[in-house]
Amino acid sequence: MKLGFIGLGIMGKPMAKNLLKAGYELNICDINEEAVKEVEQAGGVACGTSKEVAQGSDIIFTMLPNSPHVKTVILEKDGVLEGMKPGTIVVDMSSIDPNVSIELEKAVAAAGGRMIDAPVSGGEPKAIDATLSFMCGGEQEVFDQVKPILEKMGASVVLVGPVGSGNMTKLANQIIVAVNIAALSEALVLAAKSGVNPENVYKAIRGGLAGSTVMDAKAPMMLDRNFNPGFRIELHIKDLTNAMNASQAVDMELPMTEKVLEMMKILAEEGMGKCDHSAVLRYYEEQESVEVKR
Repeated sequence: MKLGFIGLGIMGKPMAKNLLKAGYELNICDINEEAVKEVEQAGGVACGTSKEVAQGSDIIFTMLPNSPHVKTVILEKDGVLEGMKPGTIVVDMSSIDPNVSIELEKAVAAAGGRMIDAPVSGGEPKAIDATLSFMCGGEQEVFDQVKPILEKMGASVVLVGPVGSGNMTKLANQIIVAVNIAALSEALVLAAKSGVNPENVYKAIRGGLAGSTVMDAKAPMMLDRNFNPGFRIELHIKDLTNAMNASQAVDMELPMTEKVLEMMKILAEEGMGKCDHSAVLRYYEEQESVEVKR
């Protein structure tokens, strides 16, 4: 069985390398030539187009920034559909609009293939050590075929419903992460402004009910003033925007999501869009003229 992998960015590159480590044959494609060369050196077979990847692959994985990129790679000229064989499975691991996932699945099915959406959570560190969480939407039969492969890149692989459910679950995940980061930022700035050591606050509360994976991942970065991504603010803006679009489709308000999205947009306008989302701390620091540090 030959696999294809399209999208060798901050997440996709280590994920592709983990598939190669697991012994899979892997056709690869990306607009970043340096990333392609790096994965090629690890054993991947470089392809010039998504069509070429599809022609030589039984299962194709895509890991791309947003809905338009996935639609281009799958639907447009020299895309996956032009080269795909009947029976091919497409696994889109990108975090995109759930409605686009449904649209793409219909197009893949019309061309004789099958598709699931399988966005991930965990960021670059978990992509590197193959402990990502996969949230999958699709048919049970298709999921059962790709699950063993996804398990080479992640520690948790869960089918949550039909196509589109994976990305709806990812949006829920991104809302929770964003609001957690904002609450953590707010609390640490309050502590610092009140004259209480924020590092001691973190140490005191991390083992209690307030403790979380988000806190343990992001509080040390905040205290070290380390805002290197990780997961970029500009990508979280994309996810929260997709969440707002999804909420409008079901006539629901997301007040906390909307507020954190506003904070992130302000930081992006100030040139921090490529910073880790832990830099939401800077929004509160700027408001209160306080700096959180060890």
